[in-house]
Amino acid sequence: MANSESKTEKDEKYWDEIPNPVEMSFFDHLEELRQRIIVSLVSVLVCGIGCFAFVKPIIAWLEMPAKGVKFLQLSPGEFFFVSLQVAGYSGLLLASPMILYQIVQFLLPGLTRRERRLLAPVVFGSSFLFFAGLLFAYYVLIPAALQFFINYGREVVEQTWSIGKYFQFVLLLMFATGIAFQVPVVQLLLASLNLTNSQQMLSGWRFVVLTSLILGAIITPSTDPLTQSLLASAVLFLYFTGILLVKLVGK
Repeated sequence: MANSESKTEKDEKYWDEIPNPVEMSFFDHLEELRQRIIVSLVSVLVCGIGCFAFVKPIIAWLEMPAKGVKFLQLSPGEFFFVSLQVAGYSGLLLASPMILYQIVQFLLPGLTRRERRLLAPVVFGSSFLFFAGLLFAYYVLIPAALQFFINYGREVVEQTWSIGKYFQFVLLLMFATGIAFQVPVVQLLLASLNLTNSQQMLSGWRFVVLTSLILGAIITPSTDPLTQSLLASAVLFLYFTGILLVKLVGK
């Protein structure tokens, strides 16, 4: 029995150790952080410039959900600044693997073996869910919101929209939805760190329902109840899926 306990203690100690620790001063950490931020910003800038060269096809693709709507440039340079905005967001997406790599490389030396085991699933799962959120917003939320507004005013006003306001709406909704889709990753991370478990998550479902409705109202830039309800339903689905995943990993 003593040998078994000793082996368990050794295993726990092994997983809680930092392999090959490197001693660095506070200023060395700051210098490394500065360099990695610069690399990340340069990668975003390069990808953004590349996206600007193809920005018109990207804009045409983002306009597709607004069927039957005519877009106007209501001020000088509005379309140019919209192009810069779209290229910037697109460049950020393309540069996200490099940004994630820089974050991982900065955090890795200070992580224990137990924490390193979580790193790959967290990074992969977070990336997958973020892009799933973008697609859900593009194919479900945005068309639903736009059709609501188009149908509501069809018999009264002509559907002529500002190109700048439209892209502010679309880009904000897409990125906000991508962030909201991180719920299962957060649940698995908290459970893996023994900060909560599936039973505690399930017992708080009423609070989660209320929070998801509030989150849907805050995140969606439109005020229509359909879009808010769709996003809240998606967040709830992801939350209960996260509970199932947490239970499957034995937490």
